[in-house]
Amino acid sequence: MAQLQRPAFAYMKGKLIPWDQATLHIGAEAVTRGRNVFEGLKGYWQPDGQFKIIMMRQHYERLKRSARLLHIPCEYTFEEYCGAIDQLIGALITPGRDMWVRTTLFVTEGHWGEDTVADLVLTAYHQDRAVPKSIRMGVSTWRRSSDVALPARIKTGSNYQVSLLARLEGKSRGYEDMVLLNQSGRVAEATASCILMVRNDTIVTPPATEGALESITLDIVEALASSVGVKFCRRPIDRTELLVADELGVCGTLHEVTLVSAIDECKLSEKSPVLGAIQQRYLDAVHGVTPHPVVELSVLPSVRAK
Repeated sequence: MAQLQRPAFAYMKGKLIPWDQATLHIGAEAVTRGRNVFEGLKGYWQPDGQFKIIMMRQHYERLKRSARLLHIPCEYTFEEYCGAIDQLIGALITPGRDMWVRTTLFVTEGHWGEDTVADLVLTAYHQDRAVPKSIRMGVSTWRRSSDVALPARIKTGSNYQVSLLARLEGKSRGYEDMVLLNQSGRVAEATASCILMVRNDTIVTPPATEGALESITLDIVEALASSVGVKFCRRPIDRTELLVADELGVCGTLHEVTLVSAIDECKLSEKSPVLGAIQQRYLDAVHGVTPHPVVELSVLPSVRAK
């Protein structure tokens, strides 16, 4: 698991530094008030031996949007952002293993929004290449906060406190992940990914207005579905719809496309013809086996071909 790894380096203060030196002051607003925004990006080895990151521009733009909503200055250009990722992954890369990198803007100086200074901090972790295993999910008693409380549109660590509570609840019930409902009792998203539901051969997912993150991976799934002739719809989902769904899954940069085998003790069919096909198409696209125009792959200059 990524959280158990201790990489040799992190990126902080504009340079690579030893992992144990990647620290924040206890007085920083990133610590005292949780002021940060982040993005998680995934990189894959390609058939030609190159290593590429998917959707770099989209992740950079979403980082800037989150920063704007939390009034965190983002002084880094796209080129600087890419350069930081290139440096860190170039120092940590291992042939044959994919990587996930977290890029975070931490507020290191300032007080209650005054004289705010942010630092771009990067950590990266290895991942073995494998088709994601199916998971069992439950519906959490915890709720996604509303747009006028803590907007899901802001990808900030603070937004994942409810996800942590839901994960702990799910663990006590034997589930790998949990569904969060919104304040109206409808489906918002999973704890760290978007919900994919199949009914009548149509993939359905809640729109961002229901409390789901504006997901980059979800946009890819929508495009992949269109390319193979599968209907895709963004609309509200009631809790009970999950229990009568033909298929369920989740998607996100880290989760990719993961199938769900059961929801709240209701077992789903072992066959997932729609989401199973989308899962394979997604993996083929990001691995460069069968490219798709919606999946943008960026080469990292410092990472040599295998």
